Amino acid sequence: MSKEHHSLPDMHGSVIVPHRASWFRRMFAFAGPAYLVSVGYMDPGNWATDLAGGARFGYQLLWVLLMSNLMAVLLQTLSARLGVVTGRDLAQACRDFYPRALVWPLWVLCELAIIACDLAEVLGAAIGLQLLFHVPLLFGVVITALDVLVLLALSRYGMRRLEAVIVTLVATIGACFAIEMILSRPDVPAAIAGLIPRDGGGHPTLFAREPGGGISVLGLHRDSLYIALGILGATVMPHNLYLHSALVQSRSIEATPEGRRDAAQGNLVDSVVALNLAFFVNAAILILAAATFYRAGHFEVASLQDAHRLLAPLLGTSLASTLFAVALLSAGQSSTITGTLAGQIVMEGFLRVRVQPWLRRLISRGFAIIPAVLVIAFKGERAADSLLVFSQVVLSVQLSFAVVPLVQFTSDRKRMGEFVNPAWVKVLAVLVTVAIAGLNAKLVLDAVMDWTRVSRGAWWTYAIAWPLALGLGGLLSLLVLMPWLQSRWTRFLPASDAAPVVLPAGTRARAAEGVTVVPPVVAPLALQASAYQRIAVALELGAADASVLAFVNALEMAPGAEVVLVHVAESAASRYLGADSRDAESREDALALERIAADLRAHGIACRVALGHGDVKREIARLVRESGADLLVTGSHGHTGIRDVVYGATVSGVRHLVGVPMLTVPPAPRS
Repeated sequence: MSKEHHSLPDMHGSVIVPHRASWFRRMFAFAGPAYLVSVGYMDPGNWATDLAGGARFGYQLLWVLLMSNLMAVLLQTLSARLGVVTGRDLAQACRDFYPRALVWPLWVLCELAIIACDLAEVLGAAIGLQLLFHVPLLFGVVITALDVLVLLALSRYGMRRLEAVIVTLVATIGACFAIEMILSRPDVPAAIAGLIPRDGGGHPTLFAREPGGGISVLGLHRDSLYIALGILGATVMPHNLYLHSALVQSRSIEATPEGRRDAAQGNLVDSVVALNLAFFVNAAILILAAATFYRAGHFEVASLQDAHRLLAPLLGTSLASTLFAVALLSAGQSSTITGTLAGQIVMEGFLRVRVQPWLRRLISRGFAIIPAVLVIAFKGERAADSLLVFSQVVLSVQLSFAVVPLVQFTSDRKRMGEFVNPAWVKVLAVLVTVAIAGLNAKLVLDAVMDWTRVSRGAWWTYAIAWPLALGLGGLLSLLVLMPWLQSRWTRFLPASDAAPVVLPAGTRARAAEGVTVVPPVVAPLALQASAYQRIAVALELGAADASVLAFVNALEMAPGAEVVLVHVAESAASRYLGADSRDAESREDALALERIAADLRAHGIACRVALGHGDVKREIARLVRESGADLLVTGSHGHTGIRDVVYGATVSGVRHLVGVPMLTVPPAPRS
């Protein structure tokens, strides 16, 4: 983002950072975004992979959790730094940097990851309901669709209350597993030894030959690799990288190198503390499985239901089973909230398409519920846990397509300036990227070869499986090579040093560029403008504003009268953070409004601006009341029917909320 866009000081964060206070007070002010992100690191998908790993391999895969957590700290810190320095979330940065031919597949892969995450939340919450209240699993899956209503109700109370709910749920999960750890009495020396990769004989290793003739890497053979990648996918969540880069923009920081440096340090501390708490929960689940099931010889326990059923007799108290179910239900509900935020940020960042929050949530949840219902209906409830592990492997496969852009952007000096990754961070980031990509490539290759062998070369393996695997590999290779390609062929691809602010077509883009947005004056509608001292004009910063501005420009205003330009930012950050939002779209909207106001002033019209956030109808009504306007002028977007359902209908709702006359200017007829 250009310096002009970086330095706008009028958008304040959800937490005022006391810049001259003590170090602890400043760090406390930055605390928050990473805790919301950490919820995704302890969702029900983690439970299935951690239980399977602990029950089958004891403490052997604890090092995978530790490595995944260290990767998560590094990647989430880079994500936070990208948001703080550039004012762009990862999805927006991808749209600005890559050609459209790459943006669309990246968006599709990210949506698949969110659906996979949502699938884990659906199954986890449904299993929690079944364990606590004996609700049939199929009905529990359907009931989870109703959480969209709970989420929307909570979001109306603001981000801080939403954070309080999430922290309460996370504290519940942590407390439950702290008690479980005490009850299970784990083998502490064996657990500590599990933090280092070991071969089948328990010796530290990097590479070892398997009995069947294969080579194991870091102690991972074919059986444990699938579980290990599930743990990796469940721990380092790709959609969390998009989410974190947006959430950190909620903090009010000084638009100076010192302010950004302070924010980067604060977010680093926030990430380390929050993600290590998540590591404690994940490690506790795996250790619980190892100390309870592996020690008792129940090696095949990968089912959450089996874990719940066996905990009480093995630990000698029914409290263990109840705590397990309560924590599971809490994990499912807390993950739902952050998953919804990530879904909105991804869609808006990649496509600049904004739909109603409830519709976006229902679509995402619907795509998750359908496979869950089909699998449970046709294969029974026992298949739910296999579906949980599979969802985490899908997340792991998609992870590379989020990590590669993140490392590229934060290592680009033209984008990051003095905050570019230092050499040692670049080396670590590249090693993490190569490790993730290499493990996933081995997993995909093994899976496709197994399908080909088991199906005896069925047509679908050559027509679907192999082309899909090769396509993913080609797409990842193209992402890796993109900086080099852009430096060689700038004629065909957008230059990496081009202005990263790509505004939507229409009024917002022209206003931000300083181009007049008032078309030639048209004859105004019949209105005695002199009867009104303050006229509020609602703008959508789109093509429909042309008619509204032409009408306003043609008015004969009374002496001393003024126009108040009203607009409501609708980004995911604005919707949940309200007036505390500092995301790029809010800043662009504020800039566009000021440009339009300056243009109207140049035409002799007294003008000021009022920017709202979140619910469009309620915010317009509030801004009209607070501005003291005695007339509201709006435009008409011109769509009806199903498009009103998808995108929302503003005018019809606003007229019931305002107490002043309201005039709607129709769009100009097309020539």
